Amino acid sequence: MANIDEGFYSRQLYVLGHEAMHRMGTASVLVAGMRGLGVEIAKNVILSGVKSVTIQDEGVAQWTDLSSQFFLNESSVGQNRALCSLQQLRALNPHVQVNQHTGTLNQELLLQFQVVVLTDSSLDDQKRFGDFCHSNGIQFIVADTKGLCGQLFCDFGEAFEVLDQDGETPESVLIQKISQGNPGIVICSDDQRHGFKDGSRVIFSEVQGMTELNSLGPVEIKERGSFSFSIGDTSTFSKYERGGIVTEVKEPRTIHFKSLSQTLTLDPELLTTNDFGKIDRHKTLHLAFQALHAFVEKEQRLPRPHCQSDADVILRTVRDLNEDVKLENLDEAAVRTFSFTAQGDLAPLNAFIAGLAAQEVIKACSRKFMPLKQWFYYDALECLPEDDIQVDESLFSLKGSRYDGQIAVFGSDFQEKLGRQKYFLVGAGAIGCELLKNFALIGLGAGEEGHITVTDMDHIEKSNLNRQFLFRSQDIGKPKSEVAARAVKAMNPQMNITAHQNRLASESEQVYNYHFFSKLNGAAAALDNVEARAYLDACCVAHKKPMLEGGTLGSKGHTLVVVPHLTESYGPAKSSSKKEIPLCTLKNFPHRIEHTLQWARDQFEGIFKHTPENVMMYLRDEDFVNGTLGRGEVEALQIFEEVWSGLLELSSGGKRPQAWEDCVKWARLQWETLFHNDIQQLLHCFPHDELTSHGLPFWSGTKRCPHPLTFDPNNVTHMDYIVTAANLYGQTYGISGSTDRALTREILEKVTVPEFTPQSLKIPVTDEEMENEKENEEADEEKLKELKQKLSSLSLKTLMIEMFPVDFEKDDDTNFHMDYITAASNLRAENYDIPAVDRHESKRIAGRIIPAIATTTAAVSGLMCLELYKLVQGHKNIKSYRTAFVNLAVMYFVLSLPSRAKPFTVAGKKFTLWDDFLVEGRRSGGQEMTLEQLIQFVKEMCDLEVCSLVYGRSLIYNGQEDRLKQSVSELIKMVTKAELPPHKNMLELFPSFTEDEDCELVPRIRYLLL
Repeated sequence: MANIDEGFYSRQLYVLGHEAMHRMGTASVLVAGMRGLGVEIAKNVILSGVKSVTIQDEGVAQWTDLSSQFFLNESSVGQNRALCSLQQLRALNPHVQVNQHTGTLNQELLLQFQVVVLTDSSLDDQKRFGDFCHSNGIQFIVADTKGLCGQLFCDFGEAFEVLDQDGETPESVLIQKISQGNPGIVICSDDQRHGFKDGSRVIFSEVQGMTELNSLGPVEIKERGSFSFSIGDTSTFSKYERGGIVTEVKEPRTIHFKSLSQTLTLDPELLTTNDFGKIDRHKTLHLAFQALHAFVEKEQRLPRPHCQSDADVILRTVRDLNEDVKLENLDEAAVRTFSFTAQGDLAPLNAFIAGLAAQEVIKACSRKFMPLKQWFYYDALECLPEDDIQVDESLFSLKGSRYDGQIAVFGSDFQEKLGRQKYFLVGAGAIGCELLKNFALIGLGAGEEGHITVTDMDHIEKSNLNRQFLFRSQDIGKPKSEVAARAVKAMNPQMNITAHQNRLASESEQVYNYHFFSKLNGAAAALDNVEARAYLDACCVAHKKPMLEGGTLGSKGHTLVVVPHLTESYGPAKSSSKKEIPLCTLKNFPHRIEHTLQWARDQFEGIFKHTPENVMMYLRDEDFVNGTLGRGEVEALQIFEEVWSGLLELSSGGKRPQAWEDCVKWARLQWETLFHNDIQQLLHCFPHDELTSHGLPFWSGTKRCPHPLTFDPNNVTHMDYIVTAANLYGQTYGISGSTDRALTREILEKVTVPEFTPQSLKIPVTDEEMENEKENEEADEEKLKELKQKLSSLSLKTLMIEMFPVDFEKDDDTNFHMDYITAASNLRAENYDIPAVDRHESKRIAGRIIPAIATTTAAVSGLMCLELYKLVQGHKNIKSYRTAFVNLAVMYFVLSLPSRAKPFTVAGKKFTLWDDFLVEGRRSGGQEMTLEQLIQFVKEMCDLEVCSLVYGRSLIYNGQEDRLKQSVSELIKMVTKAELPPHKNMLELFPSFTEDEDCELVPRIRYLLL
């Protein structure tokens, strides 16, 4: 894999990086066993981009396989599972060679691979092949699921070197001060927490004064607080003056593994799931899986579902094994349940364990991230019914159905209940595809009364194919929801599914209204933005429907389940946790590459989008001038100047550009302004030796002293800017551009660049000064009057030619957008001695790309669907549910109980967000109730007197007696002076009560107009 297809792997590259991807491109992987778990692992590994994957399976497909093996169908029963899956696995990734092997596993075969993964294997095979791989330097992984329990084991050899333990960007902060002493104390700039830990190793650069630090190797630090840390003896160093960057150094770590046989007979190194509801369960499961292997070896079958005698046998074996281990908290009830459900094969659990296993394969191949050391156990036994009742074993017998693997766990009655479910899935991207696959396999909505509605307004792009596995290259450009619906319908023809292409927001309320939500059993959010999640959550709360929510960020993922009358909701959209970059920093004092990239984005938007947009608005809108004046004189003058410059005052002889040469000239003069003249002006106002009012150096800490650049046509980045800027500028005027650099250089030789002359002006150094300056700013009335007169000339409009605004598109590699952003950002970074970044990293930051990888997506979707089982079961105990946070890079898991809905009190009465007043505004006769009747209704419901009502931002009632005989809809129309939309059939009203007028939270009134 010499050349990485960045279009296909774009999101994954931001997780792994090019070097790790190149290492993966040399690795060959064997995945043994093509039942549900095996094909899930193979799918994720193939999507990840290894060199080759060989799938091995001697067995033939059975009905139970259809519960979780998404590449099998009814016609596959009786045929080899590997052969049935081969072509569809090959179609997942054209860059990976996929082979099959239908013979037995042997040592000669294993020697061909760097990584071997066993699924659905005997303990004897695991020990035999594990010992062989350990002694031959082959990374060895075992993955297994039985019913609601999963197991994962890793052995990467005697000495496995991890090059990057967590994949996080090394911490880097600016320095405010360094003391001379033993130890020396480093104080970071005011706005930056250092993020280092005790024992972290760092290097110094750009330190002025105490320059000895710049040549030291990695230095170990001791944390002293969020903004300071100590280093070694600096008492003999020169005195610190200013500047400096301290950067964390990531060092390789060697991990030592034992073979599987050794970990069975010795104390196994176990990793818990940090599930606070069952702290020691994993230790019991370690013994239970061994006991299950012994049972299968003797009986040649798995224990029968809910068979007490088989469970007794397994429990006795576990007790025998415990004689050596001596667990104090052996969970015998869990062992019995494990035996009762071991014959089951569940798609959600396979998705979760397979996501983890495939991530371990990636670690083995790339040497990036911390491997599992060495055992991992997980169970979701709380998915079973909460009531401990006697069950009829016949409900769990195999029926020759595609759901047999699931019926073995939950029974046929529950399967029918799953089929009757009506669910709403919002989003058909990465998580959405995985959820739909799981829905199809478990039969959600696949009964006569059931139905799935999926909506997604996006269309498929090449970058989606790496993790949205329902899509193929021939689907590029097609609607995601439609393609995904067809794909899962092919997996399970019984699926009842409808695809929409609507954005879930207020504008689609006529579709997703009370009628729609009232028929649902629940909803799932597979969204990439907080606002849409919050909107769906609000809809679910209003209609008392449960919601599943999940998200990923690279190797990290989370899940949340919202249960009516039990848990908290997702909640309203919160302001971004990311700190906004101060305007002053962007304009004059950048100190990180993120600042220069945002500046470059702003340049792009202002020059190539906003100015042409304003010009076109002027040309098309007869009232543009007066309308713009209504926005204030200062803003109007700025817009008028942009419009006029776009029309007439351009560089080529005071007129609009006519040819490519004019565009190149404009780009050259723009280069001079941005990267030379503006910096010279800044240094004229604040020279290198400028001091603050306190006598301290002005250019210190986060203020990096800049230097102007001198244009050099031999400098690649300089020419990158000229070519991209000229092409984009030409696009706004409909002028054909060029990438001929020799021609461009010839044009540049003829461009006359005026000498820079500094001006006397004041530059604000803080956002507060900038705001004060803006507030006190007055428009040049004469200039405003002149421009208004010119722009009001209708004859001028008839002479102008159309301009073409450019919308930024990060993923189109042919349109100069990212090349311009990268060049502009790196030139400004050079001005301020900020290390430049390549186009790939610039695209991630400027395009606000969310890193993504198929393994995390699979794991998160699996956890979400395990919570779905509980919702369909109707669990009422909050201890049955789990929220989850996972980080597959370091195998970190936290599973905890969701938070209960917080109560609030109104006049001594307790409520939660799930308590409201659902009022049918129109009775059987069709006549809408009056406000007086509504108030009386609430009084009868909770003995509280409504004294005021708010709708949206409007106070529609505040004790006015003349409004009591009017209907609510009439009042809203009267107060807001607007008609209610015809589709608006549920109104949300906020009351205040006479008994407690000052309460901050109140139960809402859901007022139905049906």
